[in-house]
Amino acid sequence: MDMQAAAERSDEILDAALQEIRPELRWAHGPTTVGSCDVSRRRVVMTDISAERRGNLLGVVDRFWRKSGYRITAINNDVEFPAIYARTRDGFGVRLRIGGEGQAFFQVDTPCVRESEVADSTSPATAFLAPGAELIPRPNIHSDFWSATGP
Repeated sequence: MDMQAAAERSDEILDAALQEIRPELRWAHGPTTVGSCDVSRRRVVMTDISAERRGNLLGVVDRFWRKSGYRITAINNDVEFPAIYARTRDGFGVRLRIGGEGQAFFQVDTPCVRESEVADSTSPATAFLAPGAELIPRPNIHSDFWSATGP
């Protein structure tokens, strides 16, 4: 497998996790980074996820990854910045972490593969950034479910 194939596999992993979440989260592409023999793909959730709903999101993703045969390698139960980490059967590291203002970040890190060029992801984002935006803004899309602060 070369870096491009690994990046495409990463997109499949990210797409599958995000498609499992209902109601749908809106997301934008984060930066793709290339190391000496690995690639990292990222998705940044633009849906505002309230503190009350973070556990719901982590639970949905945890169950999906386990059902998919991923091995959970770590769980961070921090109240403000929780995260879950897993590894796929084919050696890809996956994680979901909650950052500032409840912004969720998905990331896949590939195993070491053959060097090659890596194209941008072809997965269509569901939230869009302003053309030329250098920084990804904080979550700014309201969801009646994910943004709810009450029961």
